Amino acid sequence: MLESLKTAWKLADLRKKLVFTLVMFMVFRIGAHIPVPGVNPEVIGQLMSGQLLGFFDIISGGAFKRFTIFAMSITPYINASIIMSLLQVVIPALERMAKEGEEGRKKMTQYTRYGTVVLGFIQAIGMALALGRSAPIDGQYAIINPGWGSYLVIAITLTAGTALLMWIGEMITEKGIGNGISLIIFAGIVARLPQALYAMYEFLRAGRYIGVLLLVLLALLIIAGVVAVNEGQRRIPVQYAKRQVGRKVYGGQSTHLPLRVNQAGVIPIIFAMSIMMFPATIISWINSPTAHSFIENYFNFGTPLYNVLYALLIIFFTFFYTAVTFNPSDVSDNLKKYGGFIPGIRPGRPTTDFINRILTRTTFWGGLFLAFIAILPNFMIAATGITAISFGGTALLIVVSVSLETMKQMESHLLLRSYQGFMK
Repeated sequence: MLESLKTAWKLADLRKKLVFTLVMFMVFRIGAHIPVPGVNPEVIGQLMSGQLLGFFDIISGGAFKRFTIFAMSITPYINASIIMSLLQVVIPALERMAKEGEEGRKKMTQYTRYGTVVLGFIQAIGMALALGRSAPIDGQYAIINPGWGSYLVIAITLTAGTALLMWIGEMITEKGIGNGISLIIFAGIVARLPQALYAMYEFLRAGRYIGVLLLVLLALLIIAGVVAVNEGQRRIPVQYAKRQVGRKVYGGQSTHLPLRVNQAGVIPIIFAMSIMMFPATIISWINSPTAHSFIENYFNFGTPLYNVLYALLIIFFTFFYTAVTFNPSDVSDNLKKYGGFIPGIRPGRPTTDFINRILTRTTFWGGLFLAFIAILPNFMIAATGITAISFGGTALLIVVSVSLETMKQMESHLLLRSYQGFMK
């Protein structure tokens, strides 16, 4: 693998993409340390506690508790993408636009950008109002001079930070390596790695060797499971009929149609995570002890209700995102168009139904795996007794999945030039 990395670095265009991606990461990390004007970061850090908000801080690379310009991370963009995907299902005009090729995709991307700015501004105003109404800690307020002027400055700054992150993500996708939005979340999680290692060191100093050993073994099992599920495929055999064009005979070969077990990748867990953050965010705007107590007792991470809803949302979004990105009817039509067929299955509607049945089964097991990984920290805490590993399964899932996808893109660049790839 090291030899492949050296080879990748020697290729001028690939080196340019890698350098561009690293520079964008640097911009992201610098922005994660630029504070929003008019706030007291220490007070905000004490107010924004809790496991759910703690994970929001993890994916933002620590920008949330420090309340920097990237405090909202890329979450508004994810929410806007969810809304646009849902609207494509219920509004035929948007569905037709999405299928219009490159121009249609550009329009959908533009609408998603507008939605990101609107949702980001609404979320930022809500956060500013919540902080402005919060009780003082040690005589200090979260916002130094509460008032609509300060709220607007904070909201505009946070919205601009999210818009900049959205632009960085799109630039990484276009000019760098990998999916830019996923890599921003990846970078935020990896940035907390030194802090996690230091926490493990403190546990070792405290003599909790068995707990740390169990944690490491569970982490290795999670990584192995994520790799296996992400690379797992159900291969449907496909036969192409022979056809003669002039003096040449085409077709006649056998191949397969690969259906991935985890067709949706890491997107469902990110979508579900964004949805599950809404109740805690909305309740934070309301000055009601009863509402806050309800969230803590029934809707906080680790409670049975939260785990059940979180798992169901992940399974739902796995099916939903797979249905949006993979259409069995289109696959069946393409097979029929080019003279392909599945042995024992008639072309047309029977082929569509056959692919759909297999896709449903593989998607179910893929969604179940994602849901299990998402709620795994509860079992890890029970097994190791270490409470500082919340969302470890989700973070590992995102990191490993994004790493695999990025490595595959680099692999394709190397194989295109007849170099040995990463996977031997």
